[in-house]
Amino acid sequence: MNKTELTKVLKAVKDGGMSIDSALERLKHLPFEDVVYAHIDHHRSLRHGMPEVIYCEGKTVAQITGIVKRMLAAKSDILATRANEQVFRAVKKLDRRAVYHPDSRAIVIERTKKKPTKGVVLALTAGTSDIPVAEEAAVTAQALGSTVQTVYDVGVAGIHRILSKKDILDAARVIIVVAGMDGALPSVVGGLVDKPVIAVPTSVGYGAGFQGLAPLLTMLNSCASGIAVMNIDNGFGAGVLAHRINLLGEK
Repeated sequence: MNKTELTKVLKAVKDGGMSIDSALERLKHLPFEDVVYAHIDHHRSLRHGMPEVIYCEGKTVAQITGIVKRMLAAKSDILATRANEQVFRAVKKLDRRAVYHPDSRAIVIERTKKKPTKGVVLALTAGTSDIPVAEEAAVTAQALGSTVQTVYDVGVAGIHRILSKKDILDAARVIIVVAGMDGALPSVVGGLVDKPVIAVPTSVGYGAGFQGLAPLLTMLNSCASGIAVMNIDNGFGAGVLAHRINLLGEK
């Protein structure tokens, strides 16, 4: 944070030359922290309502822990995605509150307790093999403050399974549907409910699935309305979008 810039803003508010709303808007765009290998955006929570999230794949352990150290110093909650157990052990040494979610490969450090939302984000999977992506979505939405429920292995190969969950579908505010193979489950769910559906294609499936391309195209071409489609295996993006939609209902 640029201390000179902050001092100017606070003085302007004190002198009556700037409103509090204007000051907050100005603070949203203060400089980030440059640590050579990363520019850490400590003020992202002011703009987005959530802190910067650390994507761990492609980063070294030293880079990840360096970012975590600086975010903890800024009193930020931590969500690190696509992390392995080696990364978790290193992060755990920095803060004993760190929790590792092995299915989603996510690390969470919750510094501030959040009041759970009344609205529920429901994460569904077509198959058991889709669980890691759904768990990434669920852990993300929960870390941001949403109440989350999960239902797994209710794909269209046995359509009676999803039909038996109609009461759970109706009780949710937002539904994340994760599917590989033919990617048909989001269309089925979209035809059953009157709420936003977020479809996530996974790379699960045989050769003609083209590592998730086939379910992605199926979801994009869904005849059911009210379905948003995320990129292949992007459980994190689905969790963030579901949480933001959920918050609108809280207001």
